[in-house]
Amino acid sequence: MSLLATTTLAALLVANPGASDADRIAASGGFLLGNAHRCGIEESRVVRDGGIIHDLIVAAAADSNEADDATQRYATFFVVSAYPDQSKEKVLASCKVIDAQLRALEQHKVPEAQAQAQAQAQAEPKAATIGGGERTSFRTTDGD
Repeated sequence: MSLLATTTLAALLVANPGASDADRIAASGGFLLGNAHRCGIEESRVVRDGGIIHDLIVAAAADSNEADDATQRYATFFVVSAYPDQSKEKVLASCKVIDAQLRALEQHKVPEAQAQAQAQAQAEPKAATIGGGERTSFRTTDGD
């Protein structure tokens, strides 16, 4: 897939009102970090910023299935952006712009405790309640 096609697909995905926040973060993050790799930005930055994007995906996902789907989408955009088809002439994202956007991402920190709490909440099964209300704990002396 050409970079132009990937860029168009990313723009459509980001603009798609049916796409979840996790999908939009995955598409944008994969495109950004794939291009960062292509531009020769230090591997340690790309890996570290990949962790930030993963934390954002997990925090934005409604459940573990959505997080897994978004992570797959991230990987697809990363590979297509990092290794563009050399046989075709295409418009590539400016490395100066990519570096500036990467610096902006690096200023955004997801609190680790918040990301871990979100991941744990998604992993824990929800307790069933009657009537869909809040779960109430009862004591053995209630009703006496």
